[in-house]
Amino acid sequence: MTPELRIALMRARTERRPVVLATDLASGRQLLWPGPDVPEALAEAAREALAADRSATIEQEGARWFLHVHALPLRLFLIGAVHIAQGLAPFAETLGFQTIVIDPRPSLATPERFPGITLMPDWPDEALDRASLDGRSAVVALTHDPKLDDPALDRALRSDAFYIGALGSRRSHTARLERLAEFGHGPESLSRIKGPVGLPLAAVTAAEIALSIAAEIVAVRRGSSLSWARR
Repeated sequence: MTPELRIALMRARTERRPVVLATDLASGRQLLWPGPDVPEALAEAAREALAADRSATIEQEGARWFLHVHALPLRLFLIGAVHIAQGLAPFAETLGFQTIVIDPRPSLATPERFPGITLMPDWPDEALDRASLDGRSAVVALTHDPKLDDPALDRALRSDAFYIGALGSRRSHTARLERLAEFGHGPESLSRIKGPVGLPLAAVTAAEIALSIAAEIVAVRRGSSLSWARR
């Protein structure tokens, strides 16, 4: 890899831009997409590899290329250091998510309750403003407290987050949507919120609810029709 290409890759990581490194397996020639020197056919293949989030070997005009996807990290922001978050956070890490628990209550957001998990002891709206949510971010509100959940959901709805969920019954979710409408969100925007959160697994315990949430996040990310099977 040339020094120029290495610098370009580092810059893309710093600026949180997804890229694909294409390597000609015969000659060792390397191209970075997006980039001005990438032929259109190769660029299309790189777009498809990035959309699938999967590196691949392809053939283009008699040449074999390895497309190395450098995607943005998957991130899961959990609003509330509650029991469900204790089960969901480590499980999400095994699914490849960088998990961040946001809660300004110091008695709950502790390393002892969330070993190895990133904690942000901030008000959720401020934390999410700094996080710069993107299309590989998921946000789940778990506190049942409108002072914490609503500002977080407002920020998530104004972002490209691919998944937004909120814990609560149908009745509490209806009231939540009415409050968020006062933030200026219309029906189309509000429909992005999965509520009640999680796939309908008849979950009861905190661990079961965490599983249903993780399952729905995966379903939405992978485009499964199960993601729309609401209660």
